Amino acid sequence: MNDQSTHDHEKKASAISAVTLVRDGMIVGIGTGSTAAYAISELGRLVSGGLDIMGIPTSYQSEMLAIEHNIPITTLLEHPEIDITLDGADQIDQNLVAIKGGGAAHTREKVVASAASRVVLMVDSRKIASRLNHAVPIEVLPYSRTLVERQVRALGGMPNLRMAARKVGPVITDNGNFIIDADFGVIDDPERLNREINAVVGAVEHGIFLNVDEVHVGTADGARVLKRTNP
Repeated sequence: MNDQSTHDHEKKASAISAVTLVRDGMIVGIGTGSTAAYAISELGRLVSGGLDIMGIPTSYQSEMLAIEHNIPITTLLEHPEIDITLDGADQIDQNLVAIKGGGAAHTREKVVASAASRVVLMVDSRKIASRLNHAVPIEVLPYSRTLVERQVRALGGMPNLRMAARKVGPVITDNGNFIIDADFGVIDDPERLNREINAVVGAVEHGIFLNVDEVHVGTADGARVLKRTNP
């Protein structure tokens, strides 16, 4: 099995493990990305077998996949309290602090996670790190880009406007904004950096997630579960 096949196997294993937490009657936050896609597929299989849930997608991508798999969709306006959210991550440290936003959906993902009673992330083994050092995605209002970049530099970060792969120009989020990937090197104090980026004028939301309850890490034999010890 090559590296990509191994990672895909681990992603699927983590998703299947996390989906076992879903019960009849739940409102489920549906994350975005390749690992979340495996969870959506598994949820759809269970729904076809009689599982009674409603999903709140965090992006157009996850909404389209949920519809494709016949998962009933609702909104935060209709259900402001979510039972559980299932999502992926770009990196997670030993304290279950996560960096998300590789799919440019972290603003909606954070809104949904904040409304959820239980936040569960699903990752392959590459995503676990002893210390966070992944660039922090920051969604910014387009006209505030240069202002945000200046503030990020003042915080010790190196801002990079995320460019689109199959269009000319920057990535545009589902909310119509830009993404700046801010590289802070090793992040020794994510709670402090969270507060500092929260104060950046012109930033809509960033990718540091502090409220993760558990993480399902895919392995060759299934998944191992990491739980927060001091919720």
